[in-house]
Amino acid sequence: MFLKLSLLLGLLALGPHVCSWKFEDISKSTPNFRLCVEFAVFHFNEHEPDEYAYKLLWVGRSQRKKYRWIYLMDLELGRTICKKHDEDIDNCPLQEGLEQKKVSCTFIVDSWPWFTQFTLLNSTCQQKWGEEFPAPTAAPFLLRNEAPSLASMTVNTDH
Repeated sequence: MFLKLSLLLGLLALGPHVCSWKFEDISKSTPNFRLCVEFAVFHFNEHEPDEYAYKLLWVGRSQRKKYRWIYLMDLELGRTICKKHDEDIDNCPLQEGLEQKKVSCTFIVDSWPWFTQFTLLNSTCQQKWGEEFPAPTAAPFLLRNEAPSLASMTVNTDH
């Protein structure tokens, strides 16, 4: 009886720390975070009704839920001159003038890195009007030849 009571009291004391729902800041260069960013941009392009592809311009917030593989990210995306299914969208120039569009999005992605499965839990996006953004680069946080192939990603939507 005493052992059960001690175990129960220990779980009550540790529970809030172990089962925390808090997100913690992480490095933008964390390999699994980078995969989640690429998945989020891919998902955005697949579900955006625009015929043109958007590419990553900037990563703002990068967080991971404590003790979980759930990532929270703020991304800035820019509309390119390439169509959605064109090759090498990362190197595609941004549209300019009246066609120029940029969006600010927050994504929450659950990942199973050992299965390369990603599930979008939540996303919100807003079009940006007349705001300055950092200069876009081909792959803002990936080193050359490090970019994972989207074709190798398994998307699990039945979570």
